[in-house]
Amino acid sequence: MNINIFNILARPYPFNTYKFTAMDTNNELRLRLRFYKDVPQNIDALRVKFANYTQIKSKDYFVKIRGYHIWLNIKGPKKAYWSPHLHIEMESKDQNETHIRALFGPDPTLWTLFMFFHFVIAGIFLIFSGIAYSDYILKNPVTFDLIVMGLMVFAWFLLYFVAKQIRSNGHYQMNDLENLFLEIIAS
Repeated sequence: MNINIFNILARPYPFNTYKFTAMDTNNELRLRLRFYKDVPQNIDALRVKFANYTQIKSKDYFVKIRGYHIWLNIKGPKKAYWSPHLHIEMESKDQNETHIRALFGPDPTLWTLFMFFHFVIAGIFLIFSGIAYSDYILKNPVTFDLIVMGLMVFAWFLLYFVAKQIRSNGHYQMNDLENLFLEIIAS
């Protein structure tokens, strides 16, 4: 059995432009899930729908609009450190059709923390790989260097699985944000 992991990772998310398809969040390798939707409405009319929703003052959701970029966030008692947000980018296809690209993401503070951990782990890995090379050239033992490098690879995988667990904690909130998005568009 021959499995090519690069073909699996490079495969785009399947979607039908005429019918909205829900995401299968359990079978995705990506940590930041995305979906696409073509809407047979003018881009400015869609933007007005989101602007009108901001006037409702929902106790559970917060909407921020900058140009044709819209962020849907969870607020209040439902918000936790693992709560996702939904970034929507609207592009005009023609006069009466809009292409929407939506991307789920973690809280920006949590994302920054994970990026900091990734850079620290990568830095330690690179430093110890340089030290291991120097020790190898000088005929010194490299066991400790290889152990630290192995621990950094393990830490990278551990960060990935922690991020997947955080994403699965926010699965229901992702569905809530997606339903809110569809509700606003249908209004």
